[in-house]
Amino acid sequence: MELRVKRFGELTLDELYRLLRLRVAVFVVEQNCPYMELDDRDQAAIHAWLEDEEGVQAYLRLMDRGVESEYVSIGRVIAVKRRRGLGSRILAEGVRIAGEVFGADRIYLEAQVYAAGLYEKQGFRRISEPYLEDGIPHVRMLLDCGGPREAGGADEA
Repeated sequence: MELRVKRFGELTLDELYRLLRLRVAVFVVEQNCPYMELDDRDQAAIHAWLEDEEGVQAYLRLMDRGVESEYVSIGRVIAVKRRRGLGSRILAEGVRIAGEVFGADRIYLEAQVYAAGLYEKQGFRRISEPYLEDGIPHVRMLLDCGGPREAGGADEA
């Protein structure tokens, strides 16, 4: 399984298509939730995914401070084959990348309530009561990464 990390402008058309197709399949079709999956934040994001010979197996996107929140943020976390550790693995990679590229001292995310345990296992804590977003219960979460980190160069991802 290979980890791939690219900024939006570095994605090939085929990679972009596969990533967006997966996100729509899970967040719109599987969850029966019609909403604007393409939210104009992808262009500012770093996209990280695990891929093998069968295709994309796990995915997330990372955004610097000020794009989605005042903190570095992680979103759109997907594991194609659930309960196999892929969600935990891509999340751990996302936390690492957030520290290396953006110097994250805190990482913010909005989790679907049913998946909050995945994030809690990696140190995220709930910072809100559950709320509905597009008809699905969510909770805001934050990870304290320690002190401020020194961000890497712009072309590290």
